[in-house]
Amino acid sequence: MSEDTPTHWSPWAIRLEQWFPYVMLGLSVVIHLASSDQPTGHQVVTLAFAAAALCWVVLTDTLPRFRRPESRWWPLVSLVGVLALATVLMTREVPYLLFMIVGFFHSLRLRPVWLMMLGLGATSVLINSVAAGGPDEALRSSPELFIPVVLVQTLAIAGGSLMGDKLMEQSTKRREAMKKLEAAMTENAGLHRQLLAQAREAGVLDERQRLSREIHDTLAQGFTGIITQLEAARSDPAARDRHLTTATALARENLAEARRAVHALRPEALDSAKLPEALRGVAGRWSERTGVQVEFTTTGTVRRLHPEVEATLLRITQEALTNVDKHAAAARAGLTLSYMEDQVTLDLRDDGRGFDPAAPRPDGYGISGMRQRAERLAGELHVESEPGAGTAISVNLPAITAPEEA
Repeated sequence: MSEDTPTHWSPWAIRLEQWFPYVMLGLSVVIHLASSDQPTGHQVVTLAFAAAALCWVVLTDTLPRFRRPESRWWPLVSLVGVLALATVLMTREVPYLLFMIVGFFHSLRLRPVWLMMLGLGATSVLINSVAAGGPDEALRSSPELFIPVVLVQTLAIAGGSLMGDKLMEQSTKRREAMKKLEAAMTENAGLHRQLLAQAREAGVLDERQRLSREIHDTLAQGFTGIITQLEAARSDPAARDRHLTTATALARENLAEARRAVHALRPEALDSAKLPEALRGVAGRWSERTGVQVEFTTTGTVRRLHPEVEATLLRITQEALTNVDKHAAAARAGLTLSYMEDQVTLDLRDDGRGFDPAAPRPDGYGISGMRQRAERLAGELHVESEPGAGTAISVNLPAITAPEEA
């Protein structure tokens, strides 16, 4: 708090300070009249000075609060008059020491601080010496007592006042900080609601993309296989029944997969088998359908992973094998599932025609779709290929274990 900053008191303290001079002056008059043995003329003059003190307080303290509430000089003017009148009254009747105490309260309103200290010191000097004959007499008779009392009294009152001002200033700052915090919390609540709405919209979009990928991975791939088998049955009458049987099985399998995709369930192959078994089954059926030999290998300690991780690896395998069938013209392929401490890796390689990864090419839901699946689970997908040298696809996902069943 700067020296020029007025003292900030609470409303109840201000009301107490306003009425305090009248209470002290009234008590002084009552005690004076009850205890004085002075002649009537002496008492009348004393009461006249008390009336003058009352008028002075009204004119210089009470009324200026309403007319010039921000004035910094009226407290000083009022203090000087109060001390002068209280000194006269105390020289006539000691009970008016109570009215002299008002000087402490008037001094606390003075600023800067050095002026407040001066007012407190003057009040303390008068209140501790007037009844004994004045400051000169007090210094001559008992300076070892008078000086310490004045210093301690002045410093104690000033220190208490300044500490109270500091505490009130801190309290005001805390209230302002609380108001700002409440405003920020209100704003954050609005932002939170906005983020939730955006998250819901993003979730709807993500769910649409997921369903689109699931439908592509099931219906599109299934129809491709069915068409292939039907065309083979047309061109090879001798093996027609076998091709029709395979096409029928594919149709039933993909119908079930489509239903499960709509309900966001795990792929059917994972319902009754672990991931390695499900991948081996997918690779085996794909090999029978396409005639491309697939070697499947598992490394590491097999463990049940989170359903979303396993479903993602299965879908990427299906998509990658479909791409091999459609684009690679390969004779052999290899599929490796590797379990490590904190991640699981799926590698698929073929000896097909390969391609230039840097060259623009229509992708559809091919490599970009597989990469989106991996990145959705904080994973990565890498593709290595060159024309005439085959293709290798590697998928790395966090090895998140399956939640324990209740």
